[in-house]
Amino acid sequence: MLSQPIHLYNSMTQKKEKFIPLKENQVTMYVCGVTVYDHAHIGHARAAVIFDVIYRYLKYRGFTVTYVRNFTDVDDKIINRANKEGVSWKTIAETYIREYTDDTRALGNETPTLEPLATEHIPDMIKIITTLIEKGYAYELDGDVYFEVSKFSEYGKLSKKNPDEQMAGARVGTDERKKDPRDFALWKKSKPGEPLWPSPWGEGRPGWHIECSAMSQKYLGETIDIHGGGRDLIFPHHENEIAQAEAASGKSFVRYWIHNGFVNINQEKMSKSLGNFFTIKDILKKYHPEVVRLFLLSHHYRSPVDFSAETMNDANAGLERIYTTLAELDALLERKDFPEVSEEGLGTRDKELYEEIKTLIVQFEQAMDEDFNTALALGHVYNAVRALNRFLSDPEFKKTDFARSVFALARKAFSKIGTVLGLFQVKPQDFLALFKNQKLSDLDIPVDEIEKLIEERNQARREKNWNRADEIRDFLFKKNIILEDGRDKTTWKIT
Repeated sequence: MLSQPIHLYNSMTQKKEKFIPLKENQVTMYVCGVTVYDHAHIGHARAAVIFDVIYRYLKYRGFTVTYVRNFTDVDDKIINRANKEGVSWKTIAETYIREYTDDTRALGNETPTLEPLATEHIPDMIKIITTLIEKGYAYELDGDVYFEVSKFSEYGKLSKKNPDEQMAGARVGTDERKKDPRDFALWKKSKPGEPLWPSPWGEGRPGWHIECSAMSQKYLGETIDIHGGGRDLIFPHHENEIAQAEAASGKSFVRYWIHNGFVNINQEKMSKSLGNFFTIKDILKKYHPEVVRLFLLSHHYRSPVDFSAETMNDANAGLERIYTTLAELDALLERKDFPEVSEEGLGTRDKELYEEIKTLIVQFEQAMDEDFNTALALGHVYNAVRALNRFLSDPEFKKTDFARSVFALARKAFSKIGTVLGLFQVKPQDFLALFKNQKLSDLDIPVDEIEKLIEERNQARREKNWNRADEIRDFLFKKNIILEDGRDKTTWKIT
């Protein structure tokens, strides 16, 4: 059993609720995946990372989690892309399923329990549609089948939209035969050149919304614990899912709805037409995957985030700072001159740091238990880094008999937190070397020239030529090189 409850924000009730799964210690979670007609973008990355962390944290807290994320592999966009490129719709779908899988793996995501394809579940969709027709919630029009929204009295309970708002936001097609413009397609009659499957209403293909109801109910049951996706899916997609699923089964479809916020680009909505559309592949060419994860997790999942050079550079610097501390911890743990001192044997000053590190995991769990607040959790991580750095930078530190157990405790805490967040998974020295090489590639001054100037400056200092020494330091500073004068030698780093 959990030592303390998890509270999460339920989009249905619009408030935080205590999380109680349908079955004790077991969680069923369905997240809407991507329509595979193009490369995934930073908005897709946010949803993928957020629900990956929720999946990881629920497992960390002792739950057995069945996580299903689908692929929409038949859709108008896929068909249009196939026609444009002169290939089959199946080729387009298979290509971008592979691309999306590569992208999410590159981001460090774990693979969901199941990743079903819509086209593999046509019979399941037909079964639900048949039930809806039999119960009077759906009607056929010459091979097309529509859900009759007015028959479902609770329509709008997730989005909180009134009928006028529903009318304005609905995907109104050209079919004026529909009983109500809000009615949505469950089955579409086949058109020339389109993929098709047999059905009781003739050859055709399913509508978009029915696939998620069919797959979630098949693998997770008629009532599931968590359903997630981006805020843009609340209406009409998730609203329609609720209507068709609950009308067919007569049971509550989802206990907790979780929706992540949007990603803006330089404070503007991301759009291909605005030229501010960034794919995951493009971003990973410039930034390490953990930098992308840290950026996305540094904001609460329900809040909008702004993707820009500035925010990514902040994430870069933050992750480098954490890894620098981890590298120092690892180096200290390799030393043999720190005694194994028990907690009782620690000095007053050492105990203060020990207590601060000891509470890190507790603080992390408390933050995550309150609606998966990764921003607050990372705030506690940065506080711990600052506490460690204050201690490690103290010149008196080397005179103490500080216990290895404190360093080991800190390293273990970072490891546990990193496992949940998908961070700190690289050996610190390797990560810092990678960072340095990346920065070196952006410099407009060769490394050997930097080293030559440092030696010239050292000679100037020996000769008490302070003007020349300062001149070299200032020149390198303008090149984003900071010099650090130690007791034995001068080192440099890139800002």
